[in-house]
Amino acid sequence: MKLPTLLSVSGTIVTVTQHSSECCSHVISLRTMNGIVNLTVSKDTYVVDSARLRVGMRITGFYNANAPVPLIFPPQYQALIIVPTIGQEQVVIGYFNENLVCSDPSLKLNLDTDTSVVTPNGQRYHCNPGGNTLLVYYRTTTKSLPPQTSPRKIIVFC
Repeated sequence: MKLPTLLSVSGTIVTVTQHSSECCSHVISLRTMNGIVNLTVSKDTYVVDSARLRVGMRITGFYNANAPVPLIFPPQYQALIIVPTIGQEQVVIGYFNENLVCSDPSLKLNLDTDTSVVTPNGQRYHCNPGGNTLLVYYRTTTKSLPPQTSPRKIIVFC
């Protein structure tokens, strides 16, 4: 699955409201470290694990970096992927090569027996996830270059 260049915004949901013109769309307001950001969630938005989005939930939303956005305040983006996160967990999405190094190279993955590797529909993925776009959940990294981590979960976009 070829994804566009994605940027992310992380925060805590403060409101979930129905989009005024569409019944299948919602606007989620997030409290981030830099203030409020609105994410539009449509029928085309992939919400990991089909999670029910609710006030107080911590999420990371990914949006197309090259998509036009309205010049309004607070900023508003069309969410492509919504990822619920736990505690201080981090998420990143990107292309990882066969050695599990991200293409930018901001992260190297070290898989262990506790790493859950699945497809977007939740099926177990039994092959090497390298050579694909991966959504990676992790907590800590080493101080090496590139930083290394043993992720909790990987979603493989084949």
